[in-house]
Amino acid sequence: MAKSLFVKLLCMAIVCLVLGASSPKAEAITCGQVVNNLTPCITYILNGGIVPARCCNGVRSLLSQARTTPDRQAVCNCIKNTVSGMHYSNSNLNLAASLPRKCGVNIPYQISPSTDCSRVR
Repeated sequence: MAKSLFVKLLCMAIVCLVLGASSPKAEAITCGQVVNNLTPCITYILNGGIVPARCCNGVRSLLSQARTTPDRQAVCNCIKNTVSGMHYSNSNLNLAASLPRKCGVNIPYQISPSTDCSRVR
């Protein structure tokens, strides 16, 4: 199960990197960057336990990189699409949603497949 999830995330990251490379707005955060920063969180989302320090570093890095509304919306959409596409259990979704709090950061939206990222400011 974890191997299948990793392969899906890796494929998604590659697709996002390819799509992001052709984007005319080079300074915007890409989905590939989001996936790269959050990959250390996969073990915690799948199994719970202690949040790895590398995961929290990735969460904090994304927060500091997402300085504009379009960047925050891009990060939100990438996370939302990733979470929606992986068919996580409610337990896994709760663990994903708890990451910002557990890492000591505050993000302007809930990590959920039902989040309306267009409302993120």
